[in-house]
Amino acid sequence: MVADDGVSGPRAALIGRTDRRGRLLWSLPKGHIEEGETPEDTAVREVAEETGIIGEVLAPLGIIDFWFVAEGRRVHKTVHHFLLRAIGGALSDADVEVTEVAWVPLDELSGRLAYADERALVERAPALLADSA
Repeated sequence: MVADDGVSGPRAALIGRTDRRGRLLWSLPKGHIEEGETPEDTAVREVAEETGIIGEVLAPLGIIDFWFVAEGRRVHKTVHHFLLRAIGGALSDADVEVTEVAWVPLDELSGRLAYADERALVERAPALLADSA
């Protein structure tokens, strides 16, 4: 998600979740595709649910596949990430799964994001923004 409202240039809306060790880990909003949704629909819905920001898809950022353990079983997840432009809403951490939300300048994303695969994806954002201007 990128906002460019003249305050501090393009920024991304990140979500912070507290892990089992009590650490706040910052990541891109993401979630499950619901029946009848496209990956783009899911991205817009999940960003709105997790950050309060309403967005429109500008371009795909990429796909991340990963495994995690939940309730004693291994789970495979595929996440389609998109570059979105904020068109409404207000930043909010009302989602019960989210501890904090923040607008982060694009040049600070690599230092904030907890996961290397997400850091690699967001490196594409400036070029995609230039192409969509």
